[in-house]
Amino acid sequence: MIAFVGVRLTAIVDQIADRTGLGEALAGSIFLGAATSLSGIVVSTVAAYNGKPELAMSNALGGIAVQTAFLAVADMFYRRANLEHAAASVANMMQCSLLLFLLSGLLLASYTPEWTIMGVHPATPILFISYVYGLRHANKLHDHPMWRPVETSETKVDEPEPQTQTVPLWRLWLQFFLLAAIIGSAGWVLEGVASRLASVWGISHTAVGILLTSVTTSLPELVTSIAAVRRGALTLAVSGIIGGNAFDTLFAAVADIAYQEGSIYHAIPDRVLFWTTLSILMTAVVLMGLIRRERQGPGGIGFESAVVLMLYGFGVMMLAT
Repeated sequence: MIAFVGVRLTAIVDQIADRTGLGEALAGSIFLGAATSLSGIVVSTVAAYNGKPELAMSNALGGIAVQTAFLAVADMFYRRANLEHAAASVANMMQCSLLLFLLSGLLLASYTPEWTIMGVHPATPILFISYVYGLRHANKLHDHPMWRPVETSETKVDEPEPQTQTVPLWRLWLQFFLLAAIIGSAGWVLEGVASRLASVWGISHTAVGILLTSVTTSLPELVTSIAAVRRGALTLAVSGIIGGNAFDTLFAAVADIAYQEGSIYHAIPDRVLFWTTLSILMTAVVLMGLIRRERQGPGGIGFESAVVLMLYGFGVMMLAT
């Protein structure tokens, strides 16, 4: 179901981007990124409400890390040039900057005093406000960019497709919300399964969140990114991952609201904070790749993509120590 829905969602969001004039980068970050993240946010929210902050936060942060690694996997499916080179977009770089800001805020929140207002840490509303503020400026950059990346023979320009004008817009929106609901409903099952697995196997909630729930709930991002690359919607492929990651930071904010025992940022162990730091590093590498725009790299993928995969592998190995 996730594989089928993910492919269909990519096609629909690509058409919505053309019909509404939002462009692939912004539509991918808002609609595709949010829709494919619904199952993950349900997992984190239910886990936090049930008093499992470690599972809630590791699911959120593990999802950001594995989805960034999926961007490197999508790079393997575009053979003409590196994905970071071909999908040059100011909006995508703005999304990376926003993601770095939000992840840094999550890390900083855990080192602030454990203050709460009605059970909610002050960092939570700041995360929501920052996310909306960042999207607003990304929209401005799409409409009135202050500078543009140099176009090369391998640059894939985001241009509306004429055939999308024959599809009624209301039908596209209806299909989008129905498919998003299917993805979101999976989260209700996954949280119960993950908690049971942790108990039966005797492993930490961090390991379950990083290796199981985050990977499972991130499958739509993998499917949609590869599908977008195969459709030639390269900007959409990158923005779906980066925008989804920015949206995934709100998992922590929603989980803090659902958590009944105080600030969730202060209820997580250092091994979860390690994955926050690792996600910041991986995102910074992707941003450097979008700025550098290497045409070819080792193994047919960008040097930055190779580094991202190595960093994620390093993080997985650290779980075993």
